[in-house]
Amino acid sequence: MVAIANPVKELFDVKAHLGHKSSRVHPKAKKYIYTIQNGISIIDLTKTAEFLEKALQFVKQLAKENKILLMIATKKIASSKIQELCQKNSIPYVTNKWPAGLLTNIETITKNIKKLIQMKKEKTDGSWQKFVKHDRLKLEKELSKFERGYGGLIQMTKLPDALFIVDIKKEKNAVNEALRISIPVIAIADTNVDPHVVDFPIPANDDSLSSIEYIVNKVVDIYVKNKSESPSNQKS
Repeated sequence: MVAIANPVKELFDVKAHLGHKSSRVHPKAKKYIYTIQNGISIIDLTKTAEFLEKALQFVKQLAKENKILLMIATKKIASSKIQELCQKNSIPYVTNKWPAGLLTNIETITKNIKKLIQMKKEKTDGSWQKFVKHDRLKLEKELSKFERGYGGLIQMTKLPDALFIVDIKKEKNAVNEALRISIPVIAIADTNVDPHVVDFPIPANDDSLSSIEYIVNKVVDIYVKNKSESPSNQKS
C-alpha cells in the first residue's frame, strides 16, 4: 500500500472536493458525488482517496519496471508548475498544445524531436554563426516553434507506457490516441467528464491549482522514488 497519513483531510484542505455546477455534471460522474451544495457538486473524498491509491499503486509498478510515464497538462493554471516539476525529475511532458499523432504517428514525432536536439546542438556549438543575421533569426524562430511543441519530449526515447492527464476534457485528443493503441491513462476526473474513458480516474477538482499540485506531487514522488530504486537504475 502507498500510505497517505490522512488523505481525506489533505484532499479537503486543497479543495479537491469542489466539483462543477450541478447542471454541468456528467451522468457517469454522479456516483463519485457526495452531495450538492448551493448548486455545486461536492466530490466524495473517500472515493477520491481510494482511486488515488489505486493510481499510485499502478505508477509505483510502472516505475519499478523502469517504464515511461508521460505527463500532460496544457491547462494554463497548471502548465508551468507541471513543466517545472517534470524538468526537475527528468520526466517527459506536454504542457503546450498536444502534438497531433504523438502516440499514433510516433515516427514523425521522433524525427521532429531529433531535429530539435540537432538544432539546439548547432546553436550551442556556434554552427549558426556562418549564417547572416536574417537567416539566424529564421532559425531562432524555427527552434522556438520546435521547443514549444517537442521540448518536453526529449527524454522520451520511445512510446510512453502510460499517460498522466490533468484534465480529461481539455486533453481529449491525447485520451483518444491512447485509447486507439491501448496505452493506459491515469487522470484527474472532475465532475463534468465521463471518468470511465480512462483506466485510472481520480475523481477530484481539476480547476484548483492546489488540488492539481497535491495529486501530481503524489504521482511524481512515487514514480521518481521507485524508478531510482528499480534494478535497471541501480549501480553495480
